[in-house]
Amino acid sequence: MFISPMLLHKVEEPFDSADYITELKLDGIRLLYTKDLLGKVRLYTRHNNEVTNRFPELVSWGTSIQPGTVLDGELIVTDTKGKPDFERTMARFMSGKDKSPVSYVAFDVLQWAGSRTTQLPLLDRKELLADIIAEDDATVSKVKFVEGSGPAYYEAVCQQALEGIVLKRKESLYEVGKRSHSWLKVINYQFADVLVTGFRKSKFGWLLADEAGNPQGMMELGVPVKERAKVCGSKIKEEREDYVYIEPIKCRVKYRNITSGGLLRLPSFVSWL
Repeated sequence: MFISPMLLHKVEEPFDSADYITELKLDGIRLLYTKDLLGKVRLYTRHNNEVTNRFPELVSWGTSIQPGTVLDGELIVTDTKGKPDFERTMARFMSGKDKSPVSYVAFDVLQWAGSRTTQLPLLDRKELLADIIAEDDATVSKVKFVEGSGPAYYEAVCQQALEGIVLKRKESLYEVGKRSHSWLKVINYQFADVLVTGFRKSKFGWLLADEAGNPQGMMELGVPVKERAKVCGSKIKEEREDYVYIEPIKCRVKYRNITSGGLLRLPSFVSWL
């Protein structure tokens, strides 16, 4: 009973509009929670990979909802401060030995009691979701939202070092399998000045380091083709089987957060310095 999820477009700045609601963007794994008409609970990632057996605590929760239901939401594991922690989420997702408690936070309902709800306006679906998850708990809850207030919500998110916000048009329908301009994300990027110290031979990737030479990870995203020639044409210091090391070039990057290993998560190119 997989339904391909609706995806978000990215915008650079938040805005305030009475036509939109604002939600917290959770730093986790997109997950569809389904219960078929026979009462069987199945969990799917956004790419239609079934992961039901990995999360028995979510399966047991599903006994309380109507058969023929599909929820859309985010799977998260929180850190010691109660904030979503993507690394810990991935560790639980990838390892059967990891027993970190997970939370499923739903933000939409695509089917209820066997009937599709994707053609209902968003706020109507939110009301239905509130009936399905009447009481939030540590295992399953629903995303809170406010009307408008995008800039103020985003400022609060930045102060708490959270991932970002989502702005959704109140009257939007659920566009199955589409990336829609009715749902917009604003990411709370961090910025850093780093050195490009080399590149990978097999496929595109730049090696990054800080001023002291400490590794900062690999940049694989957001580099315009016209900027790549500068690195490829730089003076070579050393060449190995997999990498070419060059005279360092300084640039500015944006990234999501710093990993537990001290690397930049998902760095992307901003400018040369």
